[in-house]
Amino acid sequence: MAKKPAAKKKTTARKNKRLTQADINRKGRQLSNWGKWGKNDQLGVLNYITPEDIVEAAKLVKKGKVFRLGLELDENGPQKGIWGGRWNTMHHMLATGTDAIAGVQDKIYGLRWADDFINLPTQTASQWDALAHVFTGDKMWNGYPAKLVDSTGAHKNGIEHFADKMVGRGVLLDVAAYKGKKRLADGYGITIRDLNATMRKQGVQVRRGDFVIINTGQMADCLDKGEWGGYAAGDAPGLAFETVDWIHEKQISGICSDTWGIEVRPNFTVPGIFQPWHQVTIPYIGIVHGEIWYLRELVADCAKDGVYEFFLAAPPLVIPKGTGSPLNPQAIK
Repeated sequence: MAKKPAAKKKTTARKNKRLTQADINRKGRQLSNWGKWGKNDQLGVLNYITPEDIVEAAKLVKKGKVFRLGLELDENGPQKGIWGGRWNTMHHMLATGTDAIAGVQDKIYGLRWADDFINLPTQTASQWDALAHVFTGDKMWNGYPAKLVDSTGAHKNGIEHFADKMVGRGVLLDVAAYKGKKRLADGYGITIRDLNATMRKQGVQVRRGDFVIINTGQMADCLDKGEWGGYAAGDAPGLAFETVDWIHEKQISGICSDTWGIEVRPNFTVPGIFQPWHQVTIPYIGIVHGEIWYLRELVADCAKDGVYEFFLAAPPLVIPKGTGSPLNPQAIK
């Protein structure tokens, strides 16, 4: 009797399927939150946070230890990669102590002082993206026309709407530590499995309304080397495209990272398309991005005491019609 032909092995083609722009748009429509909080909404998933959530988050403060999560605003910042149009902070003096000692001010005001100013793009260092930052076709969050962001700013979905909203429970997911590394390799796509396994290892759960902060180790590595290299828009570890489903399912209110753009680069799943994950998260899901966050001290403390949840206070500057804002977030344990 003839032997039956051997069963074919299951193909992994589906797992390794390369996505197109049409696939990205389809996924965006599938996960769209447009209209969920009304046709006039400009807050997106920040609507998940309730006053009761903030009260509960405040109870996470146990030892009164504060961690700044903002990078220095100076000329040594990360905007030295391949991304054009942004520059590092320029800090200039308007009045100095040498002016005072020379007596220049005495003759005019009878007062000695120092003043200065800074010049910077809103997304040059640690920052929030507003929901006006990324479009899908000719639309932005909640279906507003992209043309409402013009030369005078964002007339819808501007950063000023977040001015009193960015507080709540923060959760650090140290994926680099879970993988047994100080720094994830450039091009490593963090999967849903990685995120869930990191939660299990750390003994922490991500809940509705949380601000989730991902540590890849990339920024700490750059700081240790004293060289940013291609950090700004170059190759980086980060969230794989599939994590848009996890973000939508978990109903979190913010996604943050120590990298320039949170998502993996290059993205081998979506070749030839720059930052495809952004095209779903911001305009369709309506979630704000916290990028270029400084995590070194927080990462060390969480590893030491095993506590990966904390109260997060991260308000943006009140920039009317802004598409982003610099900030110095505070994690309080």
